[in-house]
Amino acid sequence: MKQENKRPLVILTGPTAVGKSALAVSLAKEIGGEIVSADSMQVYRHMDIGSAKITEEEMAGIPHHLIDVLEPTEEFNVVVFQRMAKAAMEGIYDRGHIPILAGGTGFYIQAVLYDIDFTENDEDTALRNALEAEAAKHGPEILYERLKEIDPGSCEIIHANNVKRVIRAIEFYEKTGKKISEHNKEQKKRVSFYNSAYFVLQDDRDRIYQKIEERVEQMLSQGLVDEVRALREMGCTRDMVSMQGLGYKEILAYLEGEISLEEAVYRIKRDTRHFAKRQLTWFRREKEVIWVDKREFDQNSQLILVYMQEILRKKGIILQ
Repeated sequence: MKQENKRPLVILTGPTAVGKSALAVSLAKEIGGEIVSADSMQVYRHMDIGSAKITEEEMAGIPHHLIDVLEPTEEFNVVVFQRMAKAAMEGIYDRGHIPILAGGTGFYIQAVLYDIDFTENDEDTALRNALEAEAAKHGPEILYERLKEIDPGSCEIIHANNVKRVIRAIEFYEKTGKKISEHNKEQKKRVSFYNSAYFVLQDDRDRIYQKIEERVEQMLSQGLVDEVRALREMGCTRDMVSMQGLGYKEILAYLEGEISLEEAVYRIKRDTRHFAKRQLTWFRREKEVIWVDKREFDQNSQLILVYMQEILRKKGIILQ
């Protein structure tokens, strides 16, 4: 399909706490956009503080999709995201607007941009169930060590505590004989279905880490502990996808008497820094990425907006 016949798609991503949400809203105002959240946690209701969920005031009248659409008891994964995101985008196109895919989950973005096929046979869940039971009994580390042996490439981008993705990678290898890291590379060679601009917002590492520190402290002052306590009272448990998110699993461990609050806060800050680092590693491997370094614009959002719009005009995504 020729580029001019493809529908427009703007992607705005980057590491956590870099300032994606506010910039996405400003860009949407300028180009007639609607925002589709590419975030694995903001999709859940009742999980506002720990997910740093954008508020209605911060949305500034710009429609946001895939926020507050699932209960914490429901499972959310890349297949569900892809289906929901594509449905939201159809509505956006019907309204004559441009979808802006904004958020920090690189795998979700890739799934939409390249329309990755996830139709491998998932009917047989016996192996998955066995692996889940093994992780519950012996801890996630044992599965991670197995993944290191069969697919070390996956371990570079999958954290040991991300049990769902570790299990999926092992399961894929056992069922197909192929490494999921190689499968993903093949999928990445697919040509985008869209006339797209893939912006990655970047900043000084120390500045990002400082923002993470400040954000975690703000979450605590806003009532993160009470939020997790309420979720626990609703019946949310650590084996749920929602409760494995950063900030939630650590506070849950504190509430269950496993660690002190001080230790929980330390782990949230440490693991969020590690997460930001892994996000950047992911985006560096993506093709056709347009890096937007805030330092080059003296942290001036208006200058960044002008730059992004220039690129969108050159690509024919917006009119001259």
